[in-house]
Amino acid sequence: MKTYSAQDVREGLDWPDLIAALKAAFAQGVEAPLRQHLHVGGDAINGNLLLMPAWQAGQHIGVKLVTVFPENDAVGLPAVASVYTLFDGRNGTIIGQIDGGELTARRTAAASVLAATFLARTSARNLVILGTGRVSKNLAQAYCAIFAIDKLTLCSRSLDKTQALATELGPIAPNVVTTTDFASAVSDADILSTATLAKTPIVLGELLRPGTHVDLVGSFRADMREADDAVLARAGGIFVDTFEGASKETGDITIPMAAGTITQESLLADLAMLCRGEHPGRQSDTAITAFKSVGTALEDLAAAVALTAPDRD
Repeated sequence: MKTYSAQDVREGLDWPDLIAALKAAFAQGVEAPLRQHLHVGGDAINGNLLLMPAWQAGQHIGVKLVTVFPENDAVGLPAVASVYTLFDGRNGTIIGQIDGGELTARRTAAASVLAATFLARTSARNLVILGTGRVSKNLAQAYCAIFAIDKLTLCSRSLDKTQALATELGPIAPNVVTTTDFASAVSDADILSTATLAKTPIVLGELLRPGTHVDLVGSFRADMREADDAVLARAGGIFVDTFEGASKETGDITIPMAAGTITQESLLADLAMLCRGEHPGRQSDTAITAFKSVGTALEDLAAAVALTAPDRD
């Protein structure tokens, strides 16, 4: 069994190959049940265990194990720890154990950019990232690797964190701007990608200019939301990574759906439909498009298989 560190994941999964692997997996399909969320801390500790399995019969089996202990920050420990184990689907032997945090960040960004290849204008040049965490860093790198971005705007409430991210990213775009002004950043975007922990909307539909593609990544719980109703109204609906996950796990969908603002029919297509050519995606240069991802074990499996492929046999 081989162990893959975070550095191994970064070096072993370049963006074009990873995006191609995700596209093939979504087109072909895998077995990927919704993640199981278990409370494991007892009465005294807020401890959580998430299990995300996926498999292709006779090919590969994988499972991501994630622990979430929100109070760890008080004792100087990370709140989230994660590991991914990949098995050979022919005989059940272990192929490798992979750093789960880096695998998640990288496949999350790749899924967003995969969606954007169907939903963003090919002429998109101004990329705006809201948020400063690991996923934001990967989103910036992935978009700049695939689209001809000539202006990258990094925006968060902390200018220090935004400037630190700009330094960490280096010169990945000709023009990198840092700001705390959400309104101006949103209104300037050709592609707007959000990876925050917002519980109230930070993307207002009234600020979007025609032709913008909105990529909503951050909201992964029903009490979290990054986009207001006007975003969905101006987009005429929303594209998702998976119908089942998006309709149950994210406030960007569940809150307006509970209010009757949108219905299940407002979810226009999932990534599988886009990858199979069952929906055309963007249909005009002036349309506003919106994509919401919550993550799926399919993405972890596809990324793990791509990473370990040279070592399997």
